[in-house]
Amino acid sequence: MLRGTLTLSHTRLTWSSSQKVVQACYALQHFRKHSTTSTSGEGPVVSETNRAESTLKRFWKTVGIDIRNDGIAVTLDKRALKTPSGNTLLLPKEKRLAATAIADEWENQEIFLKQHALPMTSITARAIDAFRDEATRKQVQATLLDYLDTDTICFHHDDPPPLVELQQKHWEPLLEWVRATYGVEVKVFDSVLLHSQPGQTRKVLGNVIAQMDPWEMAAMERATYVTKSFLIALALVKRHLAVEQAALAAQVEVESQIQRWGEVEDTHDVDFYDVRRQLGSSACLVTNMI
Repeated sequence: MLRGTLTLSHTRLTWSSSQKVVQACYALQHFRKHSTTSTSGEGPVVSETNRAESTLKRFWKTVGIDIRNDGIAVTLDKRALKTPSGNTLLLPKEKRLAATAIADEWENQEIFLKQHALPMTSITARAIDAFRDEATRKQVQATLLDYLDTDTICFHHDDPPPLVELQQKHWEPLLEWVRATYGVEVKVFDSVLLHSQPGQTRKVLGNVIAQMDPWEMAAMERATYVTKSFLIALALVKRHLAVEQAALAAQVEVESQIQRWGEVEDTHDVDFYDVRRQLGSSACLVTNMI
C-alpha cells in the first residue's frame, strides 16, 4: 500500500518513505563491495542483505516518496533507497517523474524480486554512483564514441527491398538531423570492415556528451548499448526521438527479418518489449518537470 502524498500533473498519488531496499538492490545487482561479516570471523552475519539474496522475496510493506529540501527520495517502510555504493538514491525535484517510476517498480514487486523489472532503479543508481566521477565519465565517453565507427544506422544494405525501405524511413531522417544539428559529416557504409567516422565528427560529438550531466550520461550509456547506436541514443537523450521512434530505428533489421520470415515466439516478442522498457527508462531519466 502506498502512503503519503505526491501530486504529479493531474494525477494524485498516495505514498510516504525505507533502507531494506538498499539491501534488495545490492542483492539484485550482485554487488558485494559492502558485504558484512560476523565479528567471530565465521562467515557473514544474518542480515537483510543476505536474506534478500537468498530468498529474493519482498520484505517491505509500504513504498513511499519523500520530498526533501535537497531532492526526492524513494522509500521502503520509510527508509530511503540507496545505491549499490551506499549513496542515497536522491533525485532532483525536477526528476519527480523518474521518482514516481522507481516507486512504482518497487510497489509492483509482489512476492519474488525481479531484477529485470527495476530498470529505473538501476539506471538512476548508475547515474549517482558512476557519473559524478570524472575518471569514469571519461572512460564511458570514450567507449560510447567507439560506437560511432560501428553505428547501426551507418551500415546500409541495398537488398531486400523491405529493408531498404525501412532504412530510408527510420535512418535517413536521423542521419540528416545529426548532420544539420551538429554540423558534422556522418558517413554511410555498405560493409562493416575497416570503416571509421571522420576525426572532426568524433571530436564534435565527443564534446556534446562531455557536457552531459550525470542523468544524461546514464541515459546515453544505456540507450547506446541497447540500440548499438550512438546516434539513436543521442537523438533520444536530446529529445529528438520519442521512445517508440528510437525503438523502431534500432530494430530495422529485425523488423525486416520478421516481415520476410515471420516472428520467432519468445525471442522477437520478448526483445520488442525489452528494448522499449530500457529506452523508456533512459527517456524518463532525462525528463524534467518544472
